[in-house]
Amino acid sequence: MKYLHTMVRASDLDASLGFYCDKLGLVEVNRYESEGGRFTLVYLAAPGDVERAGAESSPLLEITWNWDPEQYSGGRNFGHLAYRVEDIYATCQRLLDAGVTINRPPRDGHMAFIRSPDGISIELLQAGGSLPPQEPWASMANTGSW
Repeated sequence: MKYLHTMVRASDLDASLGFYCDKLGLVEVNRYESEGGRFTLVYLAAPGDVERAGAESSPLLEITWNWDPEQYSGGRNFGHLAYRVEDIYATCQRLLDAGVTINRPPRDGHMAFIRSPDGISIELLQAGGSLPPQEPWASMANTGSW
């Protein structure tokens, strides 16, 4: 398992980047804008992690800015922790066998979400590209929120 990023939502992207970059000293290493999804993702790294972040896409802070105004309450401004795993199906099966609810199953062979006992959302991402869809995951419905 490898730590990837932590995601937080920003209500004002410029103010957030002013804080994280100008004041805290993080460095923007990547940006993705989705016209269809109406959001921007900005990935930041600590100065000492910039080279590694560029090569390995981690460790990062992901700032998510939804273009349509949204009030964040109940911790919704904190998104999730993300980890890359070697075999998403084996990882999810091990977690399921241990009594962990798979909130968003890896139907696509690429991404799954679980929650900690305190409700923190954790994203699991398949290393090296998606695995072929596989049952029971391919037809498994979401459980709760993620």
